[in-house]
Amino acid sequence: MSLGTASLGGGLPAVPAAVAPTGAAGLAALPRAARIASWLAAGWIAWEFGYYEQYKLTGNEGSVELFTTLSTWLGTPGGEKPFRLFVGIQEIIAAVLVLLPWTRVPGAALSFVTMAGAIFFHVVSPLGIDPYGDGGTLFKEAVFTLGMSALILALHRHELPGWLARLKAAAGRS
Repeated sequence: MSLGTASLGGGLPAVPAAVAPTGAAGLAALPRAARIASWLAAGWIAWEFGYYEQYKLTGNEGSVELFTTLSTWLGTPGGEKPFRLFVGIQEIIAAVLVLLPWTRVPGAALSFVTMAGAIFFHVVSPLGIDPYGDGGTLFKEAVFTLGMSALILALHRHELPGWLARLKAAAGRS
């Protein structure tokens, strides 16, 4: 594959990045098994983020304790609520974006970055891998969700040049 082309995978030929399909057309360009895997991964991400919003957005005691630990460790005592709500809103945005075929790639990218951050903080902060003493369920789910985000990005890799070009064009306008 030469620079400036994108492979559609599944034996489909490489096409110039400028015409590589993105969004719903990008999803349609995938082989059937890849489309199904993409939908299943997107469904997991949306369900996972949606499920945990009930704790983040309502100020559940466990969620408040977790973000208080992080805020204190980061040197921003009292910053628990904005931090918790920021992460919750970020997860809602990622969940919506990943479910829509035309924004699945940016949604998966946002999900990937969010979960990478969660994993990082569990590993290096006082939270630890098992903050609730339940065998590390939260950590394991973060790792799995990161994997589902990576799967979507890998399946839709042919769309990345188009999305990066859009990002670059949007950055040039500001």
